[in-house]
Amino acid sequence: MKKLVRGAWRSSVVRFLLVGGAAFVLDLGLLIVGRDVLGWELWAATAVAFWVSLVFSFLLQKYFTFGAGQSIWGSAWKYAALLGVNFGATLVIVAAFDAAGPGYVVGKFVATALITLWNYFAYKHWVFRATPPEQVDSGSASESHAR
Repeated sequence: MKKLVRGAWRSSVVRFLLVGGAAFVLDLGLLIVGRDVLGWELWAATAVAFWVSLVFSFLLQKYFTFGAGQSIWGSAWKYAALLGVNFGATLVIVAAFDAAGPGYVVGKFVATALITLWNYFAYKHWVFRATPPEQVDSGSASESHAR
């Protein structure tokens, strides 16, 4: 059992889903606290919760899930671009499901599932891609030759 848990913990898929789940809980929790406890307007509570959970998710996905070695800005612009794609896809999918009959709630679940699926691969292979060892080695070799 211990070996199974250790193996699962090493899986970036498991860490990706855990971070995503934690970001969702943080987002929802901050929304509830902002709206119901602090009495903020809904738009303000929603915005604060969204942005805090977005930064939380970005940082944990970068360093915990994928251990990306590139600069934070190298990942941040890709993350922002993907966020734009995800936003557009969500609008299209939710509207399509609403127009087709199943409704916007079903559309939101479908959009979330699809985005979660493609985000894992986009994060792993593009947004937080680790620098290939051959680039690191060739970079150090050229520096040592230049000395």
